[in-house]
Amino acid sequence: MLGSKIAAFANYQKEFHMAKTIIATPNAPAAIGTYSQAVRVGDTVYLSGQIGLDPATMQMVDGIDAQIVRVFENLKAVAEAAGGSLADVVKLNVFLTDLGNFAKVNETMARYFSEPFPARAAVGVKELPRGALVEADAVMFLG
Repeated sequence: MLGSKIAAFANYQKEFHMAKTIIATPNAPAAIGTYSQAVRVGDTVYLSGQIGLDPATMQMVDGIDAQIVRVFENLKAVAEAAGGSLADVVKLNVFLTDLGNFAKVNETMARYFSEPFPARAAVGVKELPRGALVEADAVMFLG
């Protein structure tokens, strides 16, 4: 039963030309693992998590405020490479090692997004790659 559903979905993807397109830009940090900066399928773009790495140096910027800004700048660069902008983001996930910094994320986010705001989740986590204090990923719709 599950096998037939998977096959039906695969046929649906082929019929509607839903091939994967890999998105990459030098204006955001290069992937530091086995993933792409973003993947587009149809009109939807899945942006991988961004941390506060400076794309020019691949070094973490200092402090929570600078990391939050860098995260949104990195997401913006990937969104633009995919042919969109942060205004096209429909879902945002934010991961913080200290939920006490949530208000700072809100303040900075207001500089990058306007109403109607995307759906969002904010999750407290024990740790993030490279000792980051914040990470965010997003889903963007270009339809």
